[in-house]
Amino acid sequence: MKNKIKLLSLTFLLLIVFSFTEKVSEELHINPQNVELNTDGLYYAEFFDYIYRGHFENIKIKREEAEFLTIFGQYLRAFGKQCPNYLPANKVKIMQQECAKEQVTTNGYGIETSRVCIEWRWVWSGLYAKPDLYNAKMKIENIQRSKGLQTVMAMITDPNAMGNSIDMVHKIKGLKNDMAQIFKLNPCNSNGIKRFEENLALFALNKAAIRMQGISKYAVIKKSGGPTGLQNFNKLIDDLVANQARTWSFNRYNPGNISGLTMLSKDTKGRPASLKANYVYSGFGNNGKGWVKVTFDNGLPDCIYFFDFPNNCKTPNSSIVASYAQGKYKK
Repeated sequence: MKNKIKLLSLTFLLLIVFSFTEKVSEELHINPQNVELNTDGLYYAEFFDYIYRGHFENIKIKREEAEFLTIFGQYLRAFGKQCPNYLPANKVKIMQQECAKEQVTTNGYGIETSRVCIEWRWVWSGLYAKPDLYNAKMKIENIQRSKGLQTVMAMITDPNAMGNSIDMVHKIKGLKNDMAQIFKLNPCNSNGIKRFEENLALFALNKAAIRMQGISKYAVIKKSGGPTGLQNFNKLIDDLVANQARTWSFNRYNPGNISGLTMLSKDTKGRPASLKANYVYSGFGNNGKGWVKVTFDNGLPDCIYFFDFPNNCKTPNSSIVASYAQGKYKK
């Protein structure tokens, strides 16, 4: 009899605990699948993961750089457009600048030779944002505005100005693809997105991060280095070029067009330090031939150089590098 009473009491207690847990989970919108931030396949996967984990020391992009402001601004717009139902009641308008007055120059024949905006105004973009995130983004924008002349001079004196400008166009296209995917990989109200946003604001404000335990897989991969032994380097370069080609403005790359692979140098472990190969691309109705060089750091792809801008280092896709490190290109 006593055993039955104990069993009934235990059962009742478990039911209370289960009911309470269910209620808490429902109130906090906790979903075990949403604990992590999924960045697989994203162009800025490594950056997003470091922000999410609060491992700011691993981030190469500086908070005051234009690239970070672009990432921050595009994220706010993506959330405002794709997740409007998850914005708070005190949401704020995302403002943007548009030209209010132009200066048009014509030649002696009345033909327009130039058109320059000489006056700007702020207008509503039609989207809203969370106030804390928007305020953090505006602080970065103010920093950028105060460094306007310095930024312009740096661009003018940059010996690789054209290559870096084209590279920024590629990065913006890569970021655009990321913003089209990130809320498909991570629900708008997931814990991963919430933590990412908290640390995104802290990084922007130059404050201490909310650090997660453990090490990012990208940091682990970089520390352990690349694999040894025979690898399918043709496939690796093909995947790296195809991924980069997604951000190209004019030319197109058809996967499977890598040829003439050459290992230019090796490291002390026999792993490649530099690879070079040829590829075929299409543009303006004609096919063209070019070359690509991939340099490695600790046995992992570190920089991609294309024939048209041979001094411009393009960052390899983090997910492809991770797959290579994990032996998925082994012959």
